[in-house]
Amino acid sequence: MIKSFRGLLADTGQDTIRLSTNQGQIGYRIVKFQIIGNLPQTQGYESVLKIYSNKQTSIDGAIDFSDQSLLGAIFLTGDHAPSQMFEQVVVVDSAIFNQDIYITHSNTQGHAVNYYIDLEQVKLDLSEATVATLKDMRGTN
Repeated sequence: MIKSFRGLLADTGQDTIRLSTNQGQIGYRIVKFQIIGNLPQTQGYESVLKIYSNKQTSIDGAIDFSDQSLLGAIFLTGDHAPSQMFEQVVVVDSAIFNQDIYITHSNTQGHAVNYYIDLEQVKLDLSEATVATLKDMRGTN
């Protein structure tokens, strides 16, 4: 089953996608991650959105794949002309998580962007759920 989430995120904003359950036996994997500016015909963009397994205390545009809590990143740049927009998506790996995830946004011009995420639902047995929960709590994959 695919679950979809979307929202509008301001510069230096952070959204929480609530996924945790009491038993933790439902896991998720990122299958799609897209963004578009909220005023694409009138604004230029230099945006970085990142998906983390842990809540972030500071938000910036730096992408560091050695950070084990980073699940995915996307970069959007361009002028207001559609032919000048460029989007690049990198999903770090196909990690399975069963706790809440956090989306952050940094934009050099202070503009907001819309995001869209598809997560594939995966059934976990008790031992898989325990391992996924511990990894999410520690911020490691």
